[in-house]
Amino acid sequence: MREAAVPYLIDGNNLIGAERGGRASSEDQAALIREISDRLRSTRARVVLFFDGAGNPLSLGSLSVRFAGAATADDAILRELARSTRPQEMTVVTADRDLARRTRDAGGRVTPPPEFWKRFAAQAGRPPNSGGETRVDVDDWLKWLSDDRNREE
Repeated sequence: MREAAVPYLIDGNNLIGAERGGRASSEDQAALIREISDRLRSTRARVVLFFDGAGNPLSLGSLSVRFAGAATADDAILRELARSTRPQEMTVVTADRDLARRTRDAGGRVTPPPEFWKRFAAQAGRPPNSGGETRVDVDDWLKWLSDDRNREE
């Protein structure tokens, strides 16, 4: 039996910083979660999105969101690579040169953010940030997902 697709591991703060500059606000994080979730909807890809700091982990279908707590998102990503039996099939999405080097040293692959966005815009069959779409209210999803009755085990 074939193993499930190995995920992309995304340095969320780095993606936000690369696009907007500065530190990521909770609104920036919610927008990134929504954007990635929208783009993954018509794909079979899995993504684990890591943020620095504290927060509640989420699972939105093929998108998992994790917070590094007292560690950094970089360290959490590298721990995930170290736990994998097949790190060479995992792709870290980051523009951080140090994390990219450490990922390669651990046997993983690296994709810069523009390549990630381009790939998933094409797979989704629409250009990035195209209009006319129904947007998902992330706050409603978060409320729904915080109810244990709605979580998949």
